[in-house]
Amino acid sequence: MPQEKHLLIVDDEPSIQDFVKRNLELRGFKVSLAANGLEALALFERTHFALIILDIMMPRMDGLEVCRRIRQRSTVPIIVLTALGEEADKIAALDQGADDYLTKPFGVGELLARVKAVLRRNHWADQPTLPGTRRLGNLEIDFEQRLVWRDGTLVRLSPTEFGLLQELALHPGKIFTHEALLRRVWGTEYHSESEYVRVYIGRLRRKLESDPTQPTRILTEPGIGYYLVN
Repeated sequence: MPQEKHLLIVDDEPSIQDFVKRNLELRGFKVSLAANGLEALALFERTHFALIILDIMMPRMDGLEVCRRIRQRSTVPIIVLTALGEEADKIAALDQGADDYLTKPFGVGELLARVKAVLRRNHWADQPTLPGTRRLGNLEIDFEQRLVWRDGTLVRLSPTEFGLLQELALHPGKIFTHEALLRRVWGTEYHSESEYVRVYIGRLRRKLESDPTQPTRILTEPGIGYYLVN
Protein backbone atom coordinates (compact mmCIF):
# COMPACT_ATOMS: atom_id res chain seq x y z
CA MET A 1 0.00 0.00 0.00
CA PRO A 2 1.26 3.55 -0.69
CA GLN A 3 2.42 5.66 2.19
CA GLU A 4 -0.43 8.04 2.94
CA LYS A 5 1.70 11.18 2.67
CA HIS A 6 4.49 10.26 0.22
CA LEU A 7 4.13 12.37 -2.94
CA LEU A 8 6.13 12.49 -6.18
CA ILE A 9 6.73 15.89 -7.82
CA VAL A 10 7.78 15.74 -11.49
CA ASP A 11 8.93 19.01 -13.05
CA ASP A 12 12.04 20.15 -14.94
CA GLU A 13 11.93 23.66 -13.42
CA PRO A 14 13.94 23.78 -10.16
CA SER A 15 11.96 26.80 -8.94
CA ILE A 16 8.66 24.89 -9.29
CA GLN A 17 10.15 21.82 -7.63
CA ASP A 18 11.37 23.90 -4.71
CA PHE A 19 8.09 25.82 -4.34
CA VAL A 20 5.89 22.72 -4.34
CA LYS A 21 8.26 20.60 -2.22
CA ARG A 22 8.75 23.28 0.43
CA ASN A 23 5.05 24.00 0.85
CA LEU A 24 4.02 20.35 0.96
CA GLU A 25 6.75 19.41 3.44
CA LEU A 26 5.60 22.23 5.70
CA ARG A 27 2.21 20.45 5.80
CA GLY A 28 3.73 17.12 6.79
CA PHE A 29 4.07 15.44 3.40
CA LYS A 30 7.11 13.41 2.37
CA VAL A 31 8.21 14.49 -1.11
CA SER A 32 10.34 12.84 -3.80
CA LEU A 33 11.45 14.72 -6.91
CA ALA A 34 11.95 13.84 -10.57
CA ALA A 35 13.17 16.21 -13.29
CA ASN A 36 11.85 14.40 -16.38
CA GLY A 37 9.40 11.74 -17.47
CA LEU A 38 11.82 8.83 -17.60
CA GLU A 39 13.09 9.58 -14.10
CA ALA A 40 9.49 9.76 -12.88
CA LEU A 41 8.66 6.33 -14.30
CA ALA A 42 11.78 4.84 -12.73
CA LEU A 43 10.77 6.20 -9.32
CA PHE A 44 7.20 5.02 -9.81
CA GLU A 45 8.46 1.47 -10.53
CA ARG A 46 10.18 1.14 -7.17
CA THR A 47 8.14 3.37 -4.84
CA HIS A 48 4.47 3.43 -3.81
CA PHE A 49 3.22 7.02 -3.87
CA ALA A 50 -0.04 8.42 -2.55
CA LEU A 51 -0.12 11.13 -5.24
CA ILE A 52 1.87 12.26 -8.29
CA ILE A 53 2.09 15.94 -9.31
CA LEU A 54 3.20 15.91 -12.93
CA ASP A 55 4.29 18.66 -15.32
CA ILE A 56 3.27 18.26 -18.97
CA MET A 57 6.10 20.02 -20.81
CA MET A 58 9.27 18.09 -19.93
CA PRO A 59 12.34 16.69 -21.70
CA ARG A 60 12.90 12.99 -22.51
CA MET A 61 9.18 12.16 -22.10
CA ASP A 62 6.26 14.54 -21.71
CA GLY A 63 3.80 14.36 -18.85
CA LEU A 64 0.89 13.10 -20.97
CA GLU A 65 2.88 10.02 -21.99
CA VAL A 66 3.98 9.45 -18.38
CA CYS A 67 0.35 9.70 -17.28
CA ARG A 68 -0.77 7.27 -19.98
CA ARG A 69 1.85 4.67 -18.99
CA ILE A 70 1.09 4.94 -15.29
CA ARG A 71 -2.64 4.57 -15.96
CA GLN A 72 -2.04 1.27 -17.72
CA ARG A 73 -0.96 -0.17 -14.38
CA SER A 74 -2.19 2.00 -11.52
CA THR A 75 -5.00 4.24 -10.28
CA VAL A 76 -2.62 6.38 -8.18
CA PRO A 77 -4.02 9.95 -8.25
CA ILE A 78 -2.28 12.33 -10.65
CA ILE A 79 -2.46 16.13 -10.68
CA VAL A 80 -1.09 17.62 -13.90
CA LEU A 81 0.75 20.95 -13.90
CA THR A 82 0.43 22.87 -17.13
CA ALA A 83 1.32 26.27 -18.51
CA LEU A 84 -1.18 25.56 -21.26
CA GLY A 85 -4.44 27.32 -20.46
CA GLU A 86 -6.53 26.08 -23.37
CA GLU A 87 -9.45 23.83 -22.49
CA ALA A 88 -8.39 21.31 -25.16
CA ASP A 89 -5.04 20.85 -23.40
CA LYS A 90 -6.73 20.32 -20.04
CA ILE A 91 -9.16 17.82 -21.54
CA ALA A 92 -6.24 15.96 -23.15
CA ALA A 93 -4.63 15.58 -19.72
CA LEU A 94 -7.86 14.37 -18.11
CA ASP A 95 -8.45 12.01 -21.02
CA GLN A 96 -5.06 10.38 -20.43
CA GLY A 97 -6.14 9.62 -16.88
CA ALA A 98 -5.19 12.69 -14.85
CA ASP A 99 -7.43 13.30 -11.84
CA ASP A 100 -6.94 17.04 -11.73
CA TYR A 101 -4.84 19.86 -13.16
CA LEU A 102 -3.32 23.14 -12.06
CA THR A 103 -2.50 25.92 -14.51
CA LYS A 104 0.81 27.71 -13.93
CA PRO A 105 1.29 30.04 -12.19
CA PHE A 106 -0.64 28.82 -9.15
CA GLY A 107 -0.70 29.82 -5.51
CA VAL A 108 -0.11 27.85 -2.34
CA GLY A 109 -3.79 27.86 -1.40
CA GLU A 110 -4.88 26.45 -4.74
CA LEU A 111 -2.15 23.80 -4.66
CA LEU A 112 -3.06 22.60 -1.16
CA ALA A 113 -6.78 22.62 -1.87
CA ARG A 114 -6.36 20.42 -4.94
CA VAL A 115 -3.95 18.02 -3.19
CA LYS A 116 -6.35 17.60 -0.27
CA ALA A 117 -9.35 17.15 -2.57
CA VAL A 118 -7.66 14.50 -4.72
CA LEU A 119 -6.39 12.56 -1.69
CA ARG A 120 -9.84 12.75 -0.11
CA ARG A 121 -11.49 11.27 -3.21
CA ASN A 122 -8.87 8.55 -3.37
CA HIS A 123 -9.29 7.54 0.29
CA TRP A 124 -12.69 5.96 -0.20
CA ALA A 125 -11.89 3.32 2.44
CA ASP A 126 -11.94 6.05 5.09
CA GLN A 127 -15.53 6.98 4.25
CA PRO A 128 -18.72 5.21 5.38
CA THR A 129 -19.50 2.42 2.94
CA LEU A 130 -22.86 1.61 1.42
CA PRO A 131 -24.06 -1.96 1.93
CA GLY A 132 -25.15 -4.33 -0.73
CA THR A 133 -24.90 -4.85 -4.45
CA ARG A 134 -27.11 -3.33 -7.12
CA ARG A 135 -27.75 -4.68 -10.60
CA LEU A 136 -28.54 -2.21 -13.37
CA GLY A 137 -29.03 -4.02 -16.65
CA ASN A 138 -25.74 -5.72 -17.49
CA LEU A 139 -23.91 -3.87 -14.70
CA GLU A 140 -23.40 -5.17 -11.18
CA ILE A 141 -22.14 -2.66 -8.62
CA ASP A 142 -20.81 -3.61 -5.20
CA PHE A 143 -20.94 -0.35 -3.23
CA GLU A 144 -19.18 -1.74 -0.17
CA GLN A 145 -16.16 -3.12 -2.04
CA ARG A 146 -16.43 -0.44 -4.74
CA LEU A 147 -16.28 -2.99 -7.54
CA VAL A 148 -18.11 -3.06 -10.87
CA TRP A 149 -18.81 -5.92 -13.26
CA ARG A 150 -20.01 -5.55 -16.84
CA ASP A 151 -21.54 -8.73 -18.25
CA GLY A 152 -19.82 -10.63 -15.45
CA THR A 153 -16.36 -9.18 -16.17
CA LEU A 154 -14.68 -7.02 -13.55
CA VAL A 155 -14.04 -3.46 -14.75
CA ARG A 156 -11.28 -1.44 -13.12
CA LEU A 157 -12.44 2.07 -12.20
CA SER A 158 -10.45 4.83 -10.57
CA PRO A 159 -11.81 6.19 -7.26
CA THR A 160 -13.23 9.25 -9.01
CA GLU A 161 -14.80 7.16 -11.78
CA PHE A 162 -16.47 4.94 -9.19
CA GLY A 163 -17.64 7.96 -7.20
CA LEU A 164 -19.30 9.39 -10.29
CA LEU A 165 -20.93 6.07 -11.18
CA GLN A 166 -22.12 5.65 -7.61
CA GLU A 167 -23.93 9.00 -7.61
CA LEU A 168 -25.72 8.10 -10.84
CA ALA A 169 -26.45 4.49 -9.82
CA LEU A 170 -27.92 5.38 -6.43
CA HIS A 171 -30.50 7.56 -8.17
CA PRO A 172 -31.34 5.88 -11.51
CA GLY A 173 -33.37 8.10 -13.77
CA LYS A 174 -32.48 11.26 -11.85
CA ILE A 175 -30.85 13.95 -13.97
CA PHE A 176 -27.75 15.49 -12.39
CA THR A 177 -26.42 18.85 -13.56
CA HIS A 178 -22.70 19.37 -14.10
CA GLU A 179 -22.62 21.58 -11.02
CA ALA A 180 -24.33 18.97 -8.81
CA LEU A 181 -21.94 16.21 -9.90
CA LEU A 182 -18.90 18.46 -9.38
CA ARG A 183 -20.04 19.26 -5.85
CA ARG A 184 -21.00 15.70 -4.90
CA VAL A 185 -18.07 13.83 -6.49
CA TRP A 186 -15.16 16.28 -6.71
CA GLY A 187 -15.98 18.45 -3.70
CA THR A 188 -16.87 22.01 -2.79
CA GLU A 189 -13.50 23.27 -4.10
CA TYR A 190 -14.82 22.78 -7.65
CA HIS A 191 -17.33 25.19 -9.14
CA SER A 192 -17.10 25.70 -12.91
CA GLU A 193 -14.85 22.88 -14.16
CA SER A 194 -17.57 21.23 -16.23
CA GLU A 195 -14.90 19.61 -18.43
CA TYR A 196 -14.11 17.26 -15.52
CA VAL A 197 -17.63 15.85 -15.66
CA ARG A 198 -17.69 15.58 -19.46
CA VAL A 199 -14.38 13.75 -19.61
CA TYR A 200 -15.21 11.35 -16.78
CA ILE A 201 -18.62 10.55 -18.24
CA GLY A 202 -16.76 9.70 -21.45
CA ARG A 203 -14.36 7.47 -19.53
CA LEU A 204 -17.23 5.63 -17.85
CA ARG A 205 -18.97 5.13 -21.18
CA ARG A 206 -15.82 3.69 -22.75
CA LYS A 207 -15.56 1.18 -19.91
CA LEU A 208 -19.22 0.34 -19.37
CA GLU A 209 -21.10 0.84 -22.65
CA SER A 210 -21.13 -1.61 -25.56
CA ASP A 211 -20.88 1.35 -27.94
CA PRO A 212 -19.66 4.52 -26.18
CA THR A 213 -20.74 6.64 -29.15
CA GLN A 214 -24.33 5.38 -28.78
CA PRO A 215 -24.73 5.01 -25.00
CA THR A 216 -27.71 3.15 -23.61
CA ARG A 217 -26.85 3.16 -19.90
CA ILE A 218 -25.39 6.62 -19.10
CA LEU A 219 -27.42 9.17 -21.01
CA THR A 220 -27.19 12.90 -21.63
CA GLU A 221 -30.07 15.28 -21.09
CA PRO A 222 -29.10 18.09 -23.51
CA GLY A 223 -28.44 21.38 -21.82
CA ILE A 224 -28.93 19.91 -18.33
CA GLY A 225 -26.69 16.98 -17.41
CA TYR A 226 -26.59 13.19 -17.14
CA TYR A 227 -28.59 10.28 -15.78
CA LEU A 228 -28.29 6.50 -15.56
CA VAL A 229 -30.95 4.19 -16.96
CA ASN A 230 -32.09 1.40 -14.67
